[in-house]
Amino acid sequence: MKRGLIVALLLSVVLGACSCFMVVPQPPVSSPTAEIPDEHTPTAPIDPTWSPPLVAEDTATLPSIADVVDKVYPSVVTISTEVVTLDFFRTPRTQTGAGSGWIIDQDGIIVTNNHVVEGAKKVTVELADGRTLQADPDDVYRDPLTDLAVIRTHATDLPAAKLGDSTHLRVGDWVVAIGNPLGRGLRAKEGTVSGLRVSLPADGQTLHDLIETSAAINPGNSGGPLVNMKGQIIGITSAKIAGVGVEGMGYAISTKMAMPIIEQLIKNGYVTRPWLGVTLYTVDEYVATVNRLPVDKGVVITHLAPGSPADKAGLEVGDVITHFKGEEITTAGELIQDIHSSQVEEEVEITFVRGSDTTTTHARLIQSPPPGK
Repeated sequence: MKRGLIVALLLSVVLGACSCFMVVPQPPVSSPTAEIPDEHTPTAPIDPTWSPPLVAEDTATLPSIADVVDKVYPSVVTISTEVVTLDFFRTPRTQTGAGSGWIIDQDGIIVTNNHVVEGAKKVTVELADGRTLQADPDDVYRDPLTDLAVIRTHATDLPAAKLGDSTHLRVGDWVVAIGNPLGRGLRAKEGTVSGLRVSLPADGQTLHDLIETSAAINPGNSGGPLVNMKGQIIGITSAKIAGVGVEGMGYAISTKMAMPIIEQLIKNGYVTRPWLGVTLYTVDEYVATVNRLPVDKGVVITHLAPGSPADKAGLEVGDVITHFKGEEITTAGELIQDIHSSQVEEEVEITFVRGSDTTTTHARLIQSPPPGK
């Protein structure tokens, strides 16, 4: 009896609870209607006969980087140098350096950068096969203006590299930089050509006709080859820019620009250029004020070689050159480049300021004398 009563009470509670909820009717679901076309939506077909382009069956693949490196690797060398410097107390200290180079002639002629061997009292060349060659400092021929140098060793039957034509390069071409990064031995790193005919200020001078590349170039790579996909050398790695917020960019001297310099270093021992016979400094407002110059723009002569073309043309120390061959000159680098772009025996027009007078004279450029003379 009690059990039936309990069940009845539970049913009444549940039913009472249910009666507390209100059923809310849902809005009727309407069937979707057709979209009303916008008055600006075109309805005419573009081309009823059009069909999607065919999917290419295959794509060109890169040549093997390993195959490219194999062709050049035996011709690349590491270069170790020792330079004697003076410390704060003028005590001699020996500093070591590392760089790269490549064999251009089987009779032991090696190409590198000037800054790799500049001032070196000892130069050691290690071949890819592990052989070591010592080079006499007197057998190192340098051209600081282009950052190129040639080392003569007394080895024979060396594996000379093959040269390529840098004028055929295009932005986007694949290249490989081979060298001695951080002095850790020969390494190869691929990249692409990101710029051509680039000019870059470096150590107070300007390098021209550089190849800009995304291939990683680190200290120690300098002097090593930049190689195309045929295994031919088309550049000599020389400089690198890396700054905060700027991705590192590697640079190489093109073979087009380098080979005439290398040829002169091998044939003459030095490079001959048109020569005016002056040492120059760029004039700005500060330089003009401190030195009491008559103008604040141009190039001032700080030294003049006796008997030089400049001397014969009547120029003097303190004169400010403002125009060369009719073109305005604002920096010493501009004037040096213009002189080197001229011809030996060419007569050039020079406008300069001396005191309150502006004068135009003419000088006949001659061949530059050998270094040290």
